[in-house]
Parts: sequence; C-alpha cells; structure tokens
Amino acid sequence: MKTIIIIQARMGSSRLPGKVLMPLGDTVVLDYVVSRCQQVEEIDEVMVATSTLMQDDAIENWCQKRHVSCFRGSEGDVLARYYECAKPHQPDYVIRVTADCPFVDFELANQIVAAMKAEPSDIVIVEGELPRGLVVEMVSFSALEYIYHHGKEPRHREHVTYYAYEFPTEFRRTYVQAPKDICQPQLRITLDTEEDYQLCAAVANHFKGNRLVRSSEVVQFLLAHPDVAKLNAHVQQKPVV
Repeated sequence: MKTIIIIQARMGSSRLPGKVLMPLGDTVVLDYVVSRCQQVEEIDEVMVATSTLMQDDAIENWCQKRHVSCFRGSEGDVLARYYECAKPHQPDYVIRVTADCPFVDFELANQIVAAMKAEPSDIVIVEGELPRGLVVEMVSFSALEYIYHHGKEPRHREHVTYYAYEFPTEFRRTYVQAPKDICQPQLRITLDTEEDYQLCAAVANHFKGNRLVRSSEVVQFLLAHPDVAKLNAHVQQKPVV
C-alpha cells in the first residue's frame, strides 16, 4: 500500500501573508507540519506542494535546505496541483495536509492509515467533532483522479476533496472514530489570522518548541487555559463558495 503525504503550502494569504514560514517555537510553522507528518507510519514520502509564484520560492528554498521533496504547480487550481504532484509517484493513497495546521494529529493519522489498510476504500471519514486543524484527509489515488476529472466548480478546484463530500454516493467510505479526548469542536488550532498565530505561539512556547507534542496534550492545555483558547474563539472560518 504505497501512500504519500502531500502538504499544500503557499505564502499568499489574504488574512495572514507568509504564515507557513512564520516563526513558531524554535523553528517555523512548516517545520512543525512536516515533522509531524514524518511521524505517520507506513508512509513512503512526505512532500510539499506549493505554487509557481515567485513569492513561493521561499517555500521551495526551505524544502531544499531540509531535503524535503517540493512540487510546484497552480496556485488557484489546488486540485490540479495535488493531482499533478501525486501522479508521477503512482501511489495507492494520498494523505492531504494543509500547512496552516502546525499541530496536526499524527496519532489520529496513524489510525486513519490503519483503517484504510484494513478496509480499503476511496476515502476515510473521521467521525467526531474535532477542533479545526488536527485531522488529515486520506483518499485513494483513483478517487483523487476521479475528483480531478469530475470536479469542475471553483470550490472543487480550490478545496481538493470537497467534491467527495458533496457527492458522497460516488465514493466508497471507511470510517474512523476520533478519540473522545480531542473531540472539542469549540477549539480552533489552525493558522489563518493573527489571533490564530498568537494561540499557536502560546502553545508552542508552553511545550518549549516540542514539534511532536501530542495533539491530545495541546487540546488539554487549551482546556486548562481558557485565556489562551479565547484568543481566537471569535474567528470565523471562511465559507466555501
């Protein structure tokens, strides 16, 4: 079962430009994401997929210095970027991660990989209400290819797997129950605004730059420190259009 992780990353952001290379702990945001993805078991490669825009040269340079594979493709057509990144490798499965999730849950990702191995399908559905920023998505390459050819709307091209959720009957699904200790949907552990950055920085500083702190420990820290959790509690996620 050949599986690759593709992390989508770009410097452009309307609310927090350059966020993926912003300082975090003793390193930068993208280092947290890559390091945590490298902890996922039975993965053949962890790759970063960025755009061909000049501003994203910084991401490619960061990857080259750290010997991380980097693919460059369309900025706006993220689905095409993913598909074109994955296709030469001909994987059985692709795990999608976004670079604005510095505390992505690699332990839950291991559960997702194990579930797909035990019950192969087109996509893994994680059941349970989680904080934004912890979960990964896993799809078969054949499903990704199908989505690439059938997802025509702008929302499908921008949000790689959105078509599969909009048309669920077209895909076979494997289900994973998220651990109860991280089912805290009121928390926001992602990076899209300055307030999000303040929260993530507070978490990183508390755990002294430990890039591999368990996501469950991050959740428990935020529950125990409501003053930190409220830093971004008012932030609204951009709607899918």
